Amino acid sequence: MSQSSDLRRRRAALEDEWSRWVPRLKAARHSPGGGEALRPEVTESWVRSLSSVDPERDSAPVSDGGTVHSRWARSPLRRPMEDLGEELHSIAQDAGFVTAVTDECGTILWTCGGRTMKRRAERVNFAPGGRWDEEAMGTNALSLALRTGRPSTIFSAEHLVTALHGWVCYCAPIHDPAGEVLGVLDLSTTWDRSHPLAMSTVRTLVSTIEARLRAGTTGPPGAPDSSVRLRCLGSQEAVRDGAPLPLRPRQLEILTLLALEPEGFSPERLREALYGERPVTVSTFKAEISHLRRALSGGVATRRYALTTPVSCDAVDLIRALEGGDTTAALRHYRGPLLPRSEAPGITEWRSRLEVAVREAVLASARPEHALRYGERAPYDAAVHEHALRLLGAGDARRALAAGRLSTALHDD
Repeated sequence: MSQSSDLRRRRAALEDEWSRWVPRLKAARHSPGGGEALRPEVTESWVRSLSSVDPERDSAPVSDGGTVHSRWARSPLRRPMEDLGEELHSIAQDAGFVTAVTDECGTILWTCGGRTMKRRAERVNFAPGGRWDEEAMGTNALSLALRTGRPSTIFSAEHLVTALHGWVCYCAPIHDPAGEVLGVLDLSTTWDRSHPLAMSTVRTLVSTIEARLRAGTTGPPGAPDSSVRLRCLGSQEAVRDGAPLPLRPRQLEILTLLALEPEGFSPERLREALYGERPVTVSTFKAEISHLRRALSGGVATRRYALTTPVSCDAVDLIRALEGGDTTAALRHYRGPLLPRSEAPGITEWRSRLEVAVREAVLASARPEHALRYGERAPYDAAVHEHALRLLGAGDARRALAAGRLSTALHDD
């Protein structure tokens, strides 16, 4: 009885804070102050969300990125989720939850739950295809977990959208063996069923899923390793099962070029892409290839240099997002220039190509969030800051940020 009373008091306090602050934020973008019931991460999310989300919307928008069925069929999360299917259904049925799994962008790919909770969830499009990222559905546990990379709970009126004030949601991000976020696991129910052990359940389930992902990529002895992850945007690192591969900068350049051009290179073309006109002996060039091949347990064809083992790469993910017209995903992948310390001709050419492609996608977008996010990495790009200002409404507090960046860029010129 005491817990029920505490939940009612907490919900009432949050409703009061929501009613006091959200209309002000929407009208003038004042920052909330005081209010012991409000957490800073919640109010910060409210401010970000109000530029794109109407608090009175009744359901989540639907993703336009291909069919959910085919995306779920290809998802690396499908197999471990199917292995845990019986346990997840039992938790959902017995405790009155609906369980959901999203992709890395916040689109729900799979749900399960009892008939009553699933029907209630479907009314707000908490169902496959629903978009629950912050720009689409405002402050919620799924969007916060994806943004912060940490477990998140959102209770009742901490949600920006009033249609969700009757809910409590518990989320944790799911990482692949290389540490990349694949999506989130969510347990949601009505606010009056909130329980402190729910987050522990989510954490345990995510740990189990991640362990199955690691086991699934190990494979039998002698099988090709499929868990190599290459990070080359804003950084330079290759990892296998979470452990760094011992590669020198030149070998990382080779691996990056082979990942970006899967059709491969002739020896002459790859040598030119690495060294240009510098006088480098054939034996030095071949020694770099041999070291990379040993690090990948083979993995590089011998006559025409190409990868023969799966290597996932953030630059390739960026290209796919751009090809699919998904600027939000592209900006998430784009953490900086391609191998920023490299002077290899082939790398500098690809670096320029990617930078131009991302910038053009931002300038073609009608969403100010894209220009603002890209502007963080391009402080002296006046055109991007001007584009952000054109898209931001007169009462949007973020105009000050864009104007400040524009002033800096023009002053530097």
